[in-house]
Amino acid sequence: MKIVVLDGYGANPGDLSWTPLEELGVLTVYPRTRADEVVSRAADAEIVITNKVILDSNVLSALPKLKYIGVFATGFNTIDIEAAHAHGIVVTNIPAYGTDSVAQMTFAHILNITNRVDHYARTNRAGRWAENDDFCYWDTPLCELAGKTIGVVGLGNIGSEVARIACAFGMNVFAVTSKNAADLPESIRKTTLDGLFGVSDILTLHCPLTLDTREMINRETIAKMRPGTILINVSRGALVNEQDVAEALESGRLGAYGADVMCEEPPAKTSPLFTQPNAYITPHVAWATVEARTRLMQIAVENIRAFLNGTPQNVVNP
Repeated sequence: MKIVVLDGYGANPGDLSWTPLEELGVLTVYPRTRADEVVSRAADAEIVITNKVILDSNVLSALPKLKYIGVFATGFNTIDIEAAHAHGIVVTNIPAYGTDSVAQMTFAHILNITNRVDHYARTNRAGRWAENDDFCYWDTPLCELAGKTIGVVGLGNIGSEVARIACAFGMNVFAVTSKNAADLPESIRKTTLDGLFGVSDILTLHCPLTLDTREMINRETIAKMRPGTILINVSRGALVNEQDVAEALESGRLGAYGADVMCEEPPAKTSPLFTQPNAYITPHVAWATVEARTRLMQIAVENIRAFLNGTPQNVVNP
């Protein structure tokens, strides 16, 4: 059984072991693969693992030996699912491996924005506190989370964990979700998206990218939000119109934007968000804790083993 990993560096830059995968077949790991290299590198593979490398219908048609695609992520929009099904290729993903890590990053952004930890650490390294006349100083607004209202868009694994943590901070939690209100914890109140815009001090996105959710945050929806709302996006970059968000930050309509994702990754240096001091962008690392990546690798191995045993799990195509 030949196994090819097309872009292994992102998940495992060298701190984790490939040995469990090697035990399942003849393994070749490529750190990165360009689009024009996919077919040649995967030509003899029965199993291909990919994270961000796109496998479209043309590529799949050129890989007659391919029987299984393992996506090194939860999202599987890089795969032409219908074409894979037509070719008899099983496609699996890795759900819920990063729930705790992504929820943690959500609050890392929230706390950085509300407490400005990075700002004060940087100014103190430059001598600001040492030169101060008083025992303390602050030159930004500071606020506590208790009593504030957080709006959560999507109550899947991550959104639900974010809501739980928010409750522990003493926040009021409202959510947009397909779940029945009667099935939610008493601490979470279900509302509409417009209702969420009207009550949220902090709005955090935890929904998939679909035709309905693409650019759900735009000039029109931002106008419905409370002035100074803090917007958090650790889900998908294209959930927001980045130009509209930048303009809202410029005008003060949005208080801050904390994001771990962007529409284009890597982003262009000319992104309008990079000129906004109240935009706090991290480079898609919420999922990258060693604990989350270890779970990712473990589940990837379990998925392949289940496939080889004739009982595939976490299958995403019909």
